[in-house]
Amino acid sequence: MNPLDKALLSANIILERKATDPVLFEVGKLTSITDYFLIASGTSSRQVQAIAQHLQRRMKEEGFTPSGIEGERDGHWILLDYGDVVVHLFYQPVREFYDLEGLWFEAPRVEIDKNAS
Repeated sequence: MNPLDKALLSANIILERKATDPVLFEVGKLTSITDYFLIASGTSSRQVQAIAQHLQRRMKEEGFTPSGIEGERDGHWILLDYGDVVVHLFYQPVREFYDLEGLWFEAPRVEIDKNAS
């Protein structure tokens, strides 16, 4: 699966658990870390944890295992590293505080079909 398809799959999976305001950035030309950043929110730390658990379960079904996971215990900012796709799941107030969208404003955004989930 190419990186864009994997990123869009991740977006669709998190939308299954009602992740809010998902944004997909193509960052491969701006950093060597990854090709795509997917950023989304939950309305509580519990919801953020549930979204992350669902993403891990469904991605594993598709044959993808994260090489790293950070922040899962607190559920304020969970990072899941799938190599060419890095997913940032935030409790909404924490997302606003860190403003990753502002840091990556130069990166092109990729349209997510929010009705596909």
